[in-house]
Amino acid sequence: MAVRVLILEDDKLFNETLQDFLEEEGYLLDAVMDPYSALDLTYENRYDVYLFDVNLPYESGFDLLGKLRSAGDMTPTIFLTSREDKESLAEGFGLGADDYMKKPIDFDELQLRIDALLRRQTRTHCVRIGEYTLDVKNKILLHQGEEVELTIKVIELLMLFVQSKGDVVTNTFIKEQLWTANQMPSDGSIRVYVTQLKKLFPEHIINIRGVGYKFRDLDA
Repeated sequence: MAVRVLILEDDKLFNETLQDFLEEEGYLLDAVMDPYSALDLTYENRYDVYLFDVNLPYESGFDLLGKLRSAGDMTPTIFLTSREDKESLAEGFGLGADDYMKKPIDFDELQLRIDALLRRQTRTHCVRIGEYTLDVKNKILLHQGEEVELTIKVIELLMLFVQSKGDVVTNTFIKEQLWTANQMPSDGSIRVYVTQLKKLFPEHIINIRGVGYKFRDLDA
């Protein structure tokens, strides 16, 4: 499943360079140059990683992260900044940053840090769904300790449903997440995947006609 990243960087050239590198590595991107636009996007989309500059117009990246963390948004965040003082470092981590890189950025190192950050997030992440356990790290579904035979894309769709926390998961979003840019998404495939999941979770999945699906947590 492609990793979705939100870039907030007010240096246009550096912003575009980041986009070029990460897109080539297969990440899905949204990129903006001011914190207000970034905040709007966090309401509209779910991201796997935030890459935030610190010195920005209107307010700092620290201010934005503080708002997000106060609202319960725990998306892993890496600050990319030219600041070198320990006070800034302490402030960023104190607000809930997960990592910190000083400019100029080594792009290969950035990719390694993103991958390591995501591994830490899912290392012990197992989700109970009724009688089933979803192992996010290994992308397998277990029933009473036995693996259920499902394709990777079906598992990734189930992960999208679980991560949605009851919000509507649109068909467009499913296509963006389950297929890479050089693959052709398929409405028919989505219907097949959903049908397989409904056999396991008939009361959890609700079809929102023409839009997508909702996944209900019946244990909440």
